[in-house]
Amino acid sequence: MMAFELSAESAAEYEAELARLREEHRDLDDAIEALTQLTGGDRLQIQRLKKRKLALRDRISFLEDQLTPDIIA
Repeated sequence: MMAFELSAESAAEYEAELARLREEHRDLDDAIEALTQLTGGDRLQIQRLKKRKLALRDRISFLEDQLTPDIIA
């Protein structure tokens, strides 16, 4: 079975998307922390931000997996 390899162009696109997603993930951390610190912070808004953060984490994991070469033992 042949392993799928990314072209250099695709790998660069994935790396750029990863950088953008990681930054957005950090920004969401900051936003969630700020809302949590507020007394009476909007729980629904916090819940939405956490859900978005989980979706970003899934996409980040997918891209990292695509960029990591398969090791055939």
